[in-house]
Amino acid sequence: MALDVVIRMKRKICLNDVRAAFQQSGYVDWHLTPIMHDSTEDDHPDSDLAVKTAPPELKRPPLYAVVLLNDDYTPMDFVIEILQEFFAMNLDQATQVMLTVHYEGKGVAGVYPRDIAETKANQVNNYARSQGHPLLCQIEPKS
Repeated sequence: MALDVVIRMKRKICLNDVRAAFQQSGYVDWHLTPIMHDSTEDDHPDSDLAVKTAPPELKRPPLYAVVLLNDDYTPMDFVIEILQEFFAMNLDQATQVMLTVHYEGKGVAGVYPRDIAETKANQVNNYARSQGHPLLCQIEPKS
C-alpha cells in the first residue's frame, strides 16, 4: 500500500523537460545528444549573408628520391642485396638499378615522402657500415 502512494507522489518527467532544464541552467550533460541544425532564413529573416565552409585544402607531401652513390669498393652483389632487402625489388629490378649506379655514378632506389626516404637511407647506411662497406645512400628532392 505504501509503495502505491510513493509512486503516485512521484512526478513524471519527460526527456524534453530534462533537456530544457539543462539548457536553462547552462550546464552541459554529455549523455544527452545535442541538437544540430543549420541556420535557415527563418532564424534570421533580415540577413542576406550566406556562409559556406570551405573544404580543407589537402596536398600530397613532397617526394624525395633515395639515391645510391657509386664507389670502387662495395661489391655489386651487396648492392643487389641492399636493393632487394630495403626496397623490395626483385632480382631483375635490383640488377638494373645496380648497373645504373655502376655506370652513371648514382641510381635511384625509390621515391618516398621525406620521413620514409630519410629512414630508408639511414637503414642502408647503417647496414653497409655494419657489413664493412663504404656504400653511401642519400636523399634528393624529386625533380
